[in-house]
Amino acid sequence: MKSVVAVVGRANVGKSTLFNRLSGGLIAIVEDLPGTTRDRVFADVRWHGWEVTLVDTAGLEVKPGSTLAQKVRYQVDIAIAEADIILFLVDVRDGLMPADQEIADRVRSGGKPVILVANKADSDKQENLIGVFYRLGLGVPIPVSAHHGRGINDLWQNLTSFLPQPSEAPLEMTSPKIAIVGRPNVGKSMLLNAIVGEERAIVDATAGTTRDAVDTMFNFKGQELLLIDTAGVKRRGRVGIGIEYYSVVRALRAINRCDVALLVTDATEFLTAQDIHIAGYIRDACKGMVLVVNKWDLMPEQPKEEYTQQIEHRLKFMSHAPALYVSAKFGQGIKRILTNALEVWRERQKQLPDTVIDTLIKDAVLSHAPPRKGFRQLKVFRAYQAGINPPSFAFMVNDPELVHFSYRRYLENKLRQTFGFYGTSLNLQFKKMPRRNIRK
Repeated sequence: MKSVVAVVGRANVGKSTLFNRLSGGLIAIVEDLPGTTRDRVFADVRWHGWEVTLVDTAGLEVKPGSTLAQKVRYQVDIAIAEADIILFLVDVRDGLMPADQEIADRVRSGGKPVILVANKADSDKQENLIGVFYRLGLGVPIPVSAHHGRGINDLWQNLTSFLPQPSEAPLEMTSPKIAIVGRPNVGKSMLLNAIVGEERAIVDATAGTTRDAVDTMFNFKGQELLLIDTAGVKRRGRVGIGIEYYSVVRALRAINRCDVALLVTDATEFLTAQDIHIAGYIRDACKGMVLVVNKWDLMPEQPKEEYTQQIEHRLKFMSHAPALYVSAKFGQGIKRILTNALEVWRERQKQLPDTVIDTLIKDAVLSHAPPRKGFRQLKVFRAYQAGINPPSFAFMVNDPELVHFSYRRYLENKLRQTFGFYGTSLNLQFKKMPRRNIRK
């Protein structure tokens, strides 16, 4: 399981900039104005064998008209509830602020590991100003400059001291693990009950009824499998506050655990931005996916073909995933869900001979010339399957930086056209061929 690391702090201390620095790309919107980030962002980040799910909480939505102090409290409370480790950012230039002290009091009471990060320490002179933050009682502040990359390695080393040691090899899982993920109130618990045929999860009309994820072992046509229900998004006293955040973090945890994700959506609301975000995370985590369009009984006038075309337009990056139209309430289409999920799971176990993969890719390269940058052109020396679940393919090349995303997509499409891989994401790894192995 990847640990969830949340970046918290008051407005304009550089949370999104640090998130981008740690994740290695400009993922969050960054501007020198308080409250610029409009949507919380999640990214899986790897550093020297360790992997974490990094969460930028700067875009936390709250009730309209709430004060800045309320916004900070909501943000920190949610981070404490769902994160495994908290990166608490303060601003060296501003010094110790009353809001910093309030955040420190709240994170200290949460019982989670907290790393105090003194941001905007762009020089030795500014780094010498961190002493004031000892008064927060959270240990030694780590001086960094998220903008310039200063001190980031020290931060990573501190962070990994709280993480479990990375395993040398993944554990073998005998039973398929299928996660039910999606936004609040799309019918995830009702869908679980319809699948297993009994009231295993509490069902209520209020969004976020289930407080904790529910794991259910289930025998489907002789196949033992684990169903992971992620309906839990609500905490007492927090009706409407942070529900979307809880929902996504629960989904991230379940997706990390599963082989195949059932992404449940509400037919009456089509595909929302959060649906797209969760689907994107499923792809990035290289998991299988079945899109389950629930509440189809409420769409009697909607032509299914037209709806499918709209889905394909919004989910172009997951065009390999099947879409099923069901009604958990009336049990319509339920039997097809696990049949499709297990088919996707079996596709993830597919192992192909190295020579077959190598021949296919070399033919693809001859048919469509690789990209070039300046005088340098990408060369693919060898290709082979590196693993299963997810199906992983290694490409030995002269320079991985020459691989354009469009060419990556072209090679992936060739693999899919030839071998199928129904419903599952593929993991394509481009590695530099050692010079001694390049034939002259």
